[in-house]
Amino acid sequence: MRSMNVAERRARLGVRHRLAAAARVDDAADITRSMVALHATDPATVYLSVSARSRGLTPADVERVLYEDRALLRLLAMRRTMFVAPVESVPMLQAAVADELALKQRRTYGRYIAQAIEGDVDAWLHEVAEETHAELLRRGAATGAELGAALPRLRLQVDTAPGKSYSKPTNITTWVLLILGVEGRIVRGRPSGGWTSSRYTWAPVESWLPEGMSPPPVGQARAELARQWLRAFGPAPVADLKWWSGWSLGETRKALARLDIAEVDLDGVTGVALADDLDPTPAPEPWAALLPALDPTVMGWQARGWFLGPHERELFDTNGNAGPTVWWDGRVVGGWAQRADGEIAWQLLEDVGADARAAISAEADRVAEWFGSVRAIPRFRTPLERKLTARE
Repeated sequence: MRSMNVAERRARLGVRHRLAAAARVDDAADITRSMVALHATDPATVYLSVSARSRGLTPADVERVLYEDRALLRLLAMRRTMFVAPVESVPMLQAAVADELALKQRRTYGRYIAQAIEGDVDAWLHEVAEETHAELLRRGAATGAELGAALPRLRLQVDTAPGKSYSKPTNITTWVLLILGVEGRIVRGRPSGGWTSSRYTWAPVESWLPEGMSPPPVGQARAELARQWLRAFGPAPVADLKWWSGWSLGETRKALARLDIAEVDLDGVTGVALADDLDPTPAPEPWAALLPALDPTVMGWQARGWFLGPHERELFDTNGNAGPTVWWDGRVVGGWAQRADGEIAWQLLEDVGADARAAISAEADRVAEWFGSVRAIPRFRTPLERKLTARE
């Protein structure tokens, strides 16, 4: 069995995740492919994840790739999480994870809607979704509010917690749009605000993928997603792929069974890797990076001890969401935050030496330049991020 220690895993991370200086590129789509997909629950994460892996890209460059070149597409995928993925990967992601998720979302929302209407809820919800899709095809693009104003049934009010103190009736517009989105029929377009905004317009998928989308068979799609993940994040325990993908253990094993894989000893823990991907990775020059909240590197594994060390309590919230992290040569050594005046404040959680501090300081200056006049608070606050932005 091939053995791989922590130092080699960190070297692979630096090179494959394009965080080492020599591995960075000025191509947002290529950066995204390197990571399989970029986390997009927090809109700013997409842009800051690209920034950390590029040399000279700007937010405008990322916006162009997203909304003009349309080489990247935003979709709900693994673990019911928002991602930005290369357009060529979308059919695979649709079959591998989104189709099953769409069925679950229809059932969930249908149960709530059954409280407000009589008759065949599935048929009613299908009609409303078709009506919404047709309206989007007619308009070309629209916001949820515009669609709700045009289609009365989207304004149906449903109480998801009747009798509870936190009960608050809501209309079903967002639910219907989410269902259509996860079914791959509509996409989130350019937001009405800047690059930190989540007020998206919606468009029919036909306007982004003129030739349509033909998802592969589910088994083939899951094997390809597992292959891409192993190329970016392997070797790793099977449990990490299970967690990242949101599949069951059985589904994960079936996907891996279609691949030529090899077991790897990871300091006493058994991991798996692609059988043709076992060559050693030369260690890159020491590198520094400031990664945003929910960056795909930090959120790529469930077992993070080999790069996170003892710092989880300060850098994650209680639901397991990663905050902004400071990296030195393949491991997390601290956290950072943007203050109200735009300053990038950072704090080390271990001693890394003068050279590392200088490199981290230079990265902080680069992040501040990327933000410019834009201010962004992470959607999920973590203890160290709150501390760094607290009033003196």
